[in-house]
Amino acid sequence: MARGYRIGIDVGGTFTDVVLVHDGRLTLEKHPTTPRDQSEGVLGGIRRVADRLGLSLAELLARTDTIAHGTTTADNTMIEMSGATTGLVTSEGHRDEIEIRRGYKEDIWDPAFPPPKPICPRRRRYGVPERLDFEGHVIVPLDETAVRRALRRMKLQGVESLAVVFLFSFVDPTHERRVREIAAEELPGILVSLSHEVMPAAPEFERTSTTLVNAYVGPRIERYLSRLDARLREAGFGGELLIMQSNGGVMPGGYVAQKAVAVMGSGPAGGAMGAATVAGAAGIRDFIAVDMGGTSYDVSLVRDGTPEVKAGWNWHHRYLIGLPMVDVQTVGAGGGSIARVEAGALKVGPQSAGAEPGPVCYGHGGTEPTVTDANVVLGFLNPERFCAGTMRLDAAAAAAAIRERVAKPLGLSLTQAADGIFRIVNANMANAVRKASAQKGVDPRPLALVVFGGNGPVHAGMQAAELGIRRILVPKLSPAFSALGLLLTDHVLDEMRSYVTPAGDADLVRVNALFDEMDAAARGALGERRRVRVERRLALCYPGQTFDMPVPIAGAGPITRKTLAATVERFHRLHEELHTYASRDQEPILRGVSLKAIAVETKPALPRPPRARKPPAKLGKRQAFFRGRFVATPIYDGPSMGPGHQLSGPAIIEEPFTTIVVYPGQRATVDRFGNYVIEVGARSR
Repeated sequence: MARGYRIGIDVGGTFTDVVLVHDGRLTLEKHPTTPRDQSEGVLGGIRRVADRLGLSLAELLARTDTIAHGTTTADNTMIEMSGATTGLVTSEGHRDEIEIRRGYKEDIWDPAFPPPKPICPRRRRYGVPERLDFEGHVIVPLDETAVRRALRRMKLQGVESLAVVFLFSFVDPTHERRVREIAAEELPGILVSLSHEVMPAAPEFERTSTTLVNAYVGPRIERYLSRLDARLREAGFGGELLIMQSNGGVMPGGYVAQKAVAVMGSGPAGGAMGAATVAGAAGIRDFIAVDMGGTSYDVSLVRDGTPEVKAGWNWHHRYLIGLPMVDVQTVGAGGGSIARVEAGALKVGPQSAGAEPGPVCYGHGGTEPTVTDANVVLGFLNPERFCAGTMRLDAAAAAAAIRERVAKPLGLSLTQAADGIFRIVNANMANAVRKASAQKGVDPRPLALVVFGGNGPVHAGMQAAELGIRRILVPKLSPAFSALGLLLTDHVLDEMRSYVTPAGDADLVRVNALFDEMDAAARGALGERRRVRVERRLALCYPGQTFDMPVPIAGAGPITRKTLAATVERFHRLHEELHTYASRDQEPILRGVSLKAIAVETKPALPRPPRARKPPAKLGKRQAFFRGRFVATPIYDGPSMGPGHQLSGPAIIEEPFTTIVVYPGQRATVDRFGNYVIEVGARSR
C-alpha cells in the first residue's frame, strides 16, 4: 500500500538525478545516464535510493504515490537527428513552408550558412488539393484520391510518422481528420500528428514546424514512455507517472505521448520552477536561475517569483516550437564540455563528452580534456570523494590529457592551460547571462544568482564577480534541483483557439463560447476532482504585425465590452514596456484566445534543518588555484554545515553530489533552510 512517497527524476546529459520526498525528508541519489536506454538509468537511480533506505526496489515503488519525470529524449532526438521517418501532407502549393522558415537565418552575416538538416525532406512532403478560407468555408474540397496516392508513396518510402498541416484547419479541422481516417486504412498503426491538435492557431510556418517536430520525436517519446511505464509497473509501481512539460507543469505520460513536442526543453523548465519555489521561501523574488550540469548551461530570468512562459518564437535545435515554454536560454557549457585548440586558439564547448565516455578523469575511456578535468587539476574537486564517494577521479589522466591536447599546442604550462579552460567556460556562461538579461532589458547586477546543477556552485562565484552580482543562493539540493523542481510543480494544460478580427468588432458571444469550450476540454483532461485555477488571455497585435502578444484578460467572469477595452489598454501598456512604444490610435487585431488550466497540487514542504550548535567539520586542506597561485585551502564537510554557519573564502565545501567554491573576498552563510548564501565582494581573480 502506498505511503505517500513521491519521487522526482531528471535525466541529464551525464547523470540521472533522483529525489525522494517523504515526511518532510529528502533523499538524493545520482546514477550515470544510460543514453542507449534512459529507463535503465532511471531504474538504477531509484534502486540506489531504495538501498539508502534499506528497502528493496519493489518495496520502495509499492510505497510510492507519484513519480514525476523530466526527460531529454525529445531534445536528444533533435540533437542526434534520430527521429522517425516523417512524412507531411499539406495544402497544395505549401509543401516548402518548412524550408522557407520566414527567411530566418541564425547567422545573418554568412550567406553560405547551411540550413538545418531536414526532418522531413522534400521528397516526403506532398501537397494535395484542398483549401479553406480564414472563416473555415470550403473553397476547394479535399481530394481524397490525391491523399491516398500520397500515403501509398509514403508507404513505399518507409514513413513511420505523419504530419498533416492544412491552411486554416484550426478553424475547421474536418479535412485533417479525414486524412487521419484515410491514413488508418493506408498506413495502419502509423502515428498521425494533426496541426489543429498540436497547435490550433496561426501563423502557418509556426504551426507547420511545431507539427513536424511533434511527428518526428513522437514515436521515440511514445516508445520510451511506454517502456519506462512498463518497467516501473513490472518492478512494483502502482502510482501515477507524470511527465514534465516545457510550459512548467506536469501531465500524465499518456497525455504527453500524444503531444510529444510539449516535452521539448522540459528539463530546464523543472529547474526554473524549483528555483522559484526555493528562492521565494528565502525571500528572493527577482533573480537569475542558472543550471550547470554535465552538458549544458541553462539560464532563466525570474521576476516577481515567476519564470516567464512564452509562446511563439521559441527556437529549439534550429526548429521553431510555437507552444508555451518556460523561457530558458541554453549554451553548450557544462562539466563535460570539451576543450580543444583550433587555429591556435583555445575553445571550450559546445561539444560535450556526455555520459559516455565522459571526462577523462572518470576513467571510462574519455580522451579529450573537459571542464571537469580542469577543475580537478586546479584543485577544486576531490578525486577521492566525488559523487558521494561512489566514484574516484583519475587526476593524473586529467592532467595528461590537458597537457597533451591543450598545454603543449599552445606553449603553456599545465596550470595555465587548466586555468585557461576554467576562465573561458566562465566567460561563456557569463555571456549567456548577459544575453538573457539584455534581451529583457534587465540589469543583472541588482539581482541574485540562484545556482544549481552539479557543477554550478564550483563556478558561480567567478561568474557573479564578473557580472557584478553581489548575492548567490546555492540550494542545499543544488545537484539534483531539476528533479526536486518536478515535485514542486502543478498539473498544467494549455488550450488555444484562433479567432481573427479587429478587437472592436469581436463577437463576444463567440469569444466567451471559445473560452467555455477550452475550459471544458482542460477540466476534462485534468480530471473533475482536481482544484483548477484558470488563466485567460487574448492574443493581440497591431495591424500589419506578424507576431501577437498574449495579454492577460482584465477581470474575471464573462468577457464584456468593458473587459475587452481594459484588456486592449493593457496590451498598449505591455507593448510599450516591451518595445518602447504604443500606438493607441490604432485598433489592435484579435488573433486568438488562450487558456491555461492549473490543477493545484499539494507540494512537499521544504525541510528546515535545526540551527547548528557545533562548528562545521573540517576535512583538511587542499591546494587550490586562486588569484594566480595555488593556496592551501580549507575543506569543509557540507552535511555538517547548518543554519548559522558562516565562513570566508578561500574555502571549499564538499556536499555529497556537488562542491561549493567560496572565492577570496566572498563569504558564505547557511540560511534557515540549509541553503548557502554567498556574498560577493570585489572581483576575485
